[in-house]
Amino acid sequence: MSDDRVPDGGLVPDNDLVSATVPEGWDRRAFMMRSAMIGAVAVLTGCNPPTPKETADQAASAPPVAPAVPLSDELDVVKKAKGPVMTTLEEFYKVGPGPSSSHTIGPMRITYDFYQRSAKLPADQLAKATALKVYLFGSLSATGKGHGTERAALAGIIGKEPATIDPAFLDELRDKPDQTFPVKLGSSMFNVSLKDIVYDAPKGNFPHPNTMTCKLMAGDTVLLEQEYYSVGGGFIEWKGYEPPKKGQPKYPYATMGELLKHAQDNKLTVAQLAMANEVAVSGKSEAEINAFIDKITTAMVNIVKVGLKGPSITLPGPIMLKTKAADVYARAIEDKYEAQRGIGVVSAYALAGSEENARGHLVVTAPTGGSAGVMPALVYAVGEGGRRLPQDKIRAGMLAAAAVGYLCKHNATLSGAEGGCQAEIGVASAMGAAFVAQAHDRENQVVANAAEASLQHHLGMTCDPVAGYVQVPCIERCAFGAVKAWTGFMIASNEIPTNRRVDFDTTVNAMALTAKEMNSKYKETSEGGLAVSLVLC
Repeated sequence: MSDDRVPDGGLVPDNDLVSATVPEGWDRRAFMMRSAMIGAVAVLTGCNPPTPKETADQAASAPPVAPAVPLSDELDVVKKAKGPVMTTLEEFYKVGPGPSSSHTIGPMRITYDFYQRSAKLPADQLAKATALKVYLFGSLSATGKGHGTERAALAGIIGKEPATIDPAFLDELRDKPDQTFPVKLGSSMFNVSLKDIVYDAPKGNFPHPNTMTCKLMAGDTVLLEQEYYSVGGGFIEWKGYEPPKKGQPKYPYATMGELLKHAQDNKLTVAQLAMANEVAVSGKSEAEINAFIDKITTAMVNIVKVGLKGPSITLPGPIMLKTKAADVYARAIEDKYEAQRGIGVVSAYALAGSEENARGHLVVTAPTGGSAGVMPALVYAVGEGGRRLPQDKIRAGMLAAAAVGYLCKHNATLSGAEGGCQAEIGVASAMGAAFVAQAHDRENQVVANAAEASLQHHLGMTCDPVAGYVQVPCIERCAFGAVKAWTGFMIASNEIPTNRRVDFDTTVNAMALTAKEMNSKYKETSEGGLAVSLVLC
């Protein structure tokens, strides 16, 4: 290696690892350093270093500034930010196959919806039907293959729903991609396959980064067409979407400040206020809502248990990543230091849930698939896997966690394609901190402070899945998110609550601003960060 010095005295590797061709618009020093990093990573990992041209192409593929996809003002998720929170638990906590709520559950819900719409067409039109086609755009096109988006989309158009699908069906579709499936619409019968799911333009002026178009065809003629958007957390919309009619919240709020004021004035906990609004908006009874929460927490507990018992395997895809939840757990419970043992066990629980997600098994969006290890880890840790708090405390925690998630969705985003991983792991961690605080009967300000602290220390986190798979860094991020949630709870519990300088609403606004200004290469496109730094071989 030569001693070619840059102006500040640093060293740059020799020309075998660095391209001398600097793309137009790049600062030469910044480009040379980035090129050197790419070559050095290749050497350190034992892989053959890329050629100078390959290094130049790779470094140039991540310019310092890339425009983000602006959200259309017509999206309901945008319009809702102008009124009170109206989200309900059944909308928020959803069961479905991993590895992504926006790239798996959302697309399956979308194509299932389109299948239902198609079936309602007049008989004379259905008699002409010959094919169903699905086109994926934006982030769905860029990283959909690593998320199994095409398999989820195909499952939906043959009538399968996320909450009831057997994950083995998706696994078999992955292993045998040439399968065809009959679809009957009216008097017409035709076959569909993965070839009918088209990865279209990854970049363009779309209403949302996760845009899809579904078409029912009669030869070359379109019988029915609908544009859809997977807006994060498994939530979906479509062009011309009108939200379902709901009741009005008893205590309307659009910020944590408003929520806390209602709670103080009416002598309610965060959980009690959330329950009152849930009853008013959904029209369900408290008993029905509690039964739903029990169903969700049971699913979370089972996800962790299955993940811990699962054999060590190599996850699908080119990363060749081995699962480790069971190993981490086995070593953690033998740790002689109690504090380390607690951190290790919570981490293992989160790894178990996240590895189940990476396997494509059923998970709970809390708030998304990519963050699906965080909340289950904490639910299990304060319940039968640890402190054994009673179910009524866990229910209260789930309500407080939902309120935090609602506010993040309302005033920022839950979508990695829109806001980076701060919107997934960051929100999950904030929800988890609120969950633990409420479950331990901490005062309302402590619940809010715990959520704020956890979210604050995820600000700016990018969504950079290696090879487009929800594995690296996603799985371990769930473990760190769960531990940070507990840390946020501990800090908030031990400080003087009124002394906290940063409030929850300020941090949510910071997340929204960061999301808008974040380079689009760090928004679930696999074009930046670890996705291009980690050399696979």
